[in-house]
Amino acid sequence: MQRQTYIAHGRLASREIRLDAARHQHHGTQVMAFEQLAARLAGGFTQPIDAETLRNAIQYVLPDTNLGELDAIKLLPGMVGAAADTLHKVWRTGIDLSSRASDHPRLAAMATLEEAVLAVLPSAMLRPVDLASRALARIHHAPALFGEVHIQGISELSPCWRELLFALAVTTRVRWNAGPRSVPVWLEGSAVEVVTSEPTTPRVEAVSAANGYHEAIEALRWARELIASGAAKPSEIAIAAAAPAAYDDEFMALRADANIDLHFVHSIRVVTTRDGQTAAALADILVRGVDQAHLRRLATLLAGAGPFKALPDGWQRVLPPEAPLSSPDAWERLLGSLTAERWPDDIDHAGDLRAIVETLSAGHAQAEEIGRTFLSGGALRIWRKALLAGSPAVIDVTIDSLRQEDACEACVSVAWMPASALAASPRKFVRLLGLTSTSWPRRISEDRLLSDHIIPTAELDPLPVTAADRRDFETILCTTGAQVVLSRPRRDREGRLLGKSPLLRGQPEARYLRRNRRPVHAMSESDRMVARPADFAATQQAASATSCWQDWQRSVVTAHDGLVRPNHPALLAALERVQSASSLAKLLRNPLGFTWTYALGVRAPESAVEALVLDARQSGILLHDLLDHAVRLLEGQGGLAAARPDQITAAIETAAIAVTSRWQNEQAVPPQVVWRRTVEEAKQTALNALLHLEPPLVGQKTYTEVPFGGQAAKSDAAIPWDPTTTVAIADTGFRISGFIDRLDLSGDATKARVIDYKGGRMPSKPVILQGGKELQRCLYAYAVNALLGDGVEIDAALLYPRDTEARHLDAPAEVLEDLAEHLRAARASLLAGHALIGEDNGGDYDDLSFALPANALNGYCPRKVEPARGTLGDAALVWEAL
Repeated sequence: MQRQTYIAHGRLASREIRLDAARHQHHGTQVMAFEQLAARLAGGFTQPIDAETLRNAIQYVLPDTNLGELDAIKLLPGMVGAAADTLHKVWRTGIDLSSRASDHPRLAAMATLEEAVLAVLPSAMLRPVDLASRALARIHHAPALFGEVHIQGISELSPCWRELLFALAVTTRVRWNAGPRSVPVWLEGSAVEVVTSEPTTPRVEAVSAANGYHEAIEALRWARELIASGAAKPSEIAIAAAAPAAYDDEFMALRADANIDLHFVHSIRVVTTRDGQTAAALADILVRGVDQAHLRRLATLLAGAGPFKALPDGWQRVLPPEAPLSSPDAWERLLGSLTAERWPDDIDHAGDLRAIVETLSAGHAQAEEIGRTFLSGGALRIWRKALLAGSPAVIDVTIDSLRQEDACEACVSVAWMPASALAASPRKFVRLLGLTSTSWPRRISEDRLLSDHIIPTAELDPLPVTAADRRDFETILCTTGAQVVLSRPRRDREGRLLGKSPLLRGQPEARYLRRNRRPVHAMSESDRMVARPADFAATQQAASATSCWQDWQRSVVTAHDGLVRPNHPALLAALERVQSASSLAKLLRNPLGFTWTYALGVRAPESAVEALVLDARQSGILLHDLLDHAVRLLEGQGGLAAARPDQITAAIETAAIAVTSRWQNEQAVPPQVVWRRTVEEAKQTALNALLHLEPPLVGQKTYTEVPFGGQAAKSDAAIPWDPTTTVAIADTGFRISGFIDRLDLSGDATKARVIDYKGGRMPSKPVILQGGKELQRCLYAYAVNALLGDGVEIDAALLYPRDTEARHLDAPAEVLEDLAEHLRAARASLLAGHALIGEDNGGDYDDLSFALPANALNGYCPRKVEPARGTLGDAALVWEAL
């Protein structure tokens, strides 16, 4: 068995050489990088300094090492990475920092850092220059260790290894298999055997795509066409770019849609994996603080592992969905209120949850310990790697930048790779992306720590990226066997026009590809449907969508506007439910919204994100809560009717403390400064409401938030009737329930005053039904009459605390009769299948406007409202009511 050693560049080239050796049964073949050859020849278990160990060492020594003029920035984020890159360049070039330390303070700082790093590195890890020196001392062992040495697919070698290469060629046979690639000038006159060959003559084609995403789509269409036609195997196809990271997100999403095995040669981002997402979720909490959304995400990803193992299945139900829980006080209030009955297994786990929250609240200062506590396996490895790569204060950013090897097998898949890897491992069919004036070739940039005026860039980096990109492009063109497609985007992600790469000079004229073109071969099933409109139009989904869009443009009502079959079971069920004032108002003014909400169960999405201000609805609820609590306090102190202004003020202050505490526990509230101002405004409005003078009733008793029609009481306060009693509006088929804001009842129960609070401004015109918007006052008066008997004299009023004015309802019986007539018409219309738009559709307060066609307020609604009014008939008359 004759031993052979192959020196290759990159993981893909090494894998393919090993695969070829296995297929041809070439025993004794070993594949390695040149630095690994040097370490093997040096002996004594020596090894090169790997990137992760170097970063770890730099991070360890930075805090205690005096770096002179770099001392002020040594602990900033990015310093570890910058120092590692600079040291790698210095070592590959063979620059002796210690001998040049007197030339510039920055060189002295880097020499000090290098000395400190080398002192803490394992003794077996050596710099390239030290590896080469030891290897040269043992060069006579090279024939036995390596046999023939074949340098495969490499067009350059770092200066630190060149002397070793020359000595190696004298000792054993070394073949530099350049093929059609350019041969380095410094090889001339050496004992290295250079093997060249004629360049290939692939078919070259140039194309111009709309943007980078379009380039990725076209690349996968091209690859699938080659595979489906039998022209190429997946292992013969490569897609490359000078800087592939700019396209990674596009290809990661598209390979799943296209169902093509696409191997990322340069690795994938760790956050595209579950372990990476788990580590990122923990990092978000440590950097941004513990809140409900982040804790739920972490708990879901960990799936009951780590500290969450102590909590029962379904434990997240104890967290109030609308509360952000974004502060330690909010968590403490919640944990203090939890009882055993609220947990799924009826066991109190508040202590376990408190321990989790307290541990996470330690923040990024305890990142290493917290990572060990919560993570395991791959997620913990990612976490530790992130801590080595950067400061714990920016661990979320560090994790986002980490990468790991793709699990997809490289040698049997279409390869997505950097141009440098493709130049070292040619394939038969190649597509090159990103050939713009700024992306290929890339521009030379100075080193972040040793800029050009300290060490000339040409000396520090003798293999500049611009020259490397040009060389790689030329190498790819002369090593590809069958076809090369040169692709460039016309615009970037922001829509800016991009120039052509200078490398395209002399190449064929680019074929212009439209973004919406019909491809010859589709990338995926969805792409095929777009490419073949006739096929897509034949599908049920397309036919329905086309019909819907056409119906939306017509000035008549259709099935796509809410016409359904009469007596539909879903509509019957929605009408048979116990209604509220708000649901009946929606039925009268927005039949389509009523159907969506109560027949189909559609709800507007709610966010647990901390709001900047309360909206109008939330402000109204806060005001009602304050009034309810304050009135109950006053009733226990002799009654609201007899209360003095100072008593009312004190009751509101006490109520504000209790109500705000409960709100902070149960739902999202604005930031503290805004929240305090909001509460003060609510307190003032509540004071106006309770100081408003209404003639007191004899022996008056005041009740607030009074339930009726089956609603459960919000507190243990007295109720003047049985709240479970059914309240039905005669001859309409509707049952109603709700909470009366305030009920003043005389001592002999012969007079009652129903007051409904309104947080907004009082309208200038008299309010009765207000087009179907204002139903509470009338319905609540009817409920009081039904529950207390016909002998009660009822006064119904709307109270506007901001204006300290009240609007009383004249002739409530007549108004109720009018309302009943409108309700009967609305019920009959909906049962007839007329679930159409109304006056409130598309307005500012339509929480389901997102389900309407785009820009509905300026297009769809004006076009459909008159035909809908005609179809609704009598059911639309309520829109004109005062």
